[in-house]
Amino acid sequence: MTDRQKDRIRQMRAAGYGYMKIAQELGISENTVKSFCQRKGLSAGKIKAAVPSADGNKGICPCCGAEVKQNPGRKAKKFCSDKCRNKWWNSHPDQIERKANYEFVCACCKKPFTAYGNEGRKYCSHECYIKDRFGGGRNAE
Repeated sequence: MTDRQKDRIRQMRAAGYGYMKIAQELGISENTVKSFCQRKGLSAGKIKAAVPSADGNKGICPCCGAEVKQNPGRKAKKFCSDKCRNKWWNSHPDQIERKANYEFVCACCKKPFTAYGNEGRKYCSHECYIKDRFGGGRNAE
C-alpha cells in the first residue's frame, strides 16, 4: 500500500466512508483497508453514511482527496473537477458500465458484430460500407 493510499484511507474514514467503499475507490482489498484501519485506530466510532448530499455536505474526491463542494438542488458531485474526473475514469476502465452495446448483422458480409453507442449502424466496417454502397458487395453478380 502506498503512502498516498494510506492518506486517502485516513481522509475517507474521517469523512465516514466504510471499508468496502474505500476498498472499491482505491482498488485494494477490503481486508487490507480493514486491517490498516484497525492498526491505526481508525475503526472506532460510529460510521455515518458516506454519500455526499446536496444540502451542503462535502464529499471527498476519489482522485486527489480534496473536498468536493456540493451545489444545492443539483445531483451530488463525486469529483472536485473535470480534470480529476477524467484522470480517475481513465485509470479505472474496468469500473465503467457500458450500457449502449448493440448487436447487428452486417448488411454486406452478413457477419454479426457489436457496436457501442450507435443503434442505427448497418455495416461492420468502412470496407463493407464502400463495397455494398458503391459496387461489389452482395448485389453484384
